[in-house]
Parts: sequence; C-alpha cells; structure tokens
Amino acid sequence: VQLQAYGGGLVQPGGSLRLSCVASEGIGSFNDVGWYYQTPGKQRNLVAHITSGGSTTYTDAAKGRFTISRDNARNTVDLQMTSLKPEDTAVYFCGAGDYCTSNGCWRYKSPGLGSWGQGTQVTVSS
Repeated sequence: VQLQAYGGGLVQPGGSLRLSCVASEGIGSFNDVGWYYQTPGKQRNLVAHITSGGSTTYTDAAKGRFTISRDNARNTVDLQMTSLKPEDTAVYFCGAGDYCTSNGCWRYKSPGLGSWGQGTQVTVSS
C-alpha cells in the first residue's frame, strides 16, 4: 500500500490548510494512521494519529488547532490545520501501521516498519 500526502502550501500566520493522506488501497487495513512533521536536521515528530475505531491522539501543540479525521471508504486520512503559526512550518508526512507512536507508525509483524508516503511542505509565513 502506498501513501501520498497532499495539500501543503504557503499560508499566512493564522491561516488554515487541509492535508490529505491518500492510500493506493485499503487504508482500512491499518489500525492506526498518523500525521507527522519534520524540519531540516530534526527527527520526525507526531502531530496526531487516529485509530480504525476513531480514537484520536494529539500533541499539545496540535490540540485545539488541528483535527484529524479518517474516511476508510475514500482511503483517506485528513488533517485540518487552523490558526497556523510560523513554527508549524515543516514537511508533513502520513504514516500507517498497527500502532503509531511519537516518532512513527509500526507493524507488529517483523520487520515492524509501517507504511510511509512522501511528505508535503507546509510553510507559514507572512
């Protein structure tokens, strides 16, 4: 299954963007799907993740500003981003697996790696 992130761009502080993670097939086969961000020279970090049952987890930085949603029929997981700040500038990735943690999504079965797609750049600047 291939994942692809869409929807990034340049937005002014306080603006909004909606990112979409589209799977080539069967995103419903993943129990957990997450959005992550990465800045140059830094490791990838969690923004939010959502389970197949609809349970969501957000980082403190994302709470109240971002909303993650999942549509298995459309094979998509979206991240609605509002009240964007310059510090939100990063490349955003989506990952999927049996479970997601602060730094990635993983499979229980060896070799344990989850699926990842290419990221989308979000730049928040006036």
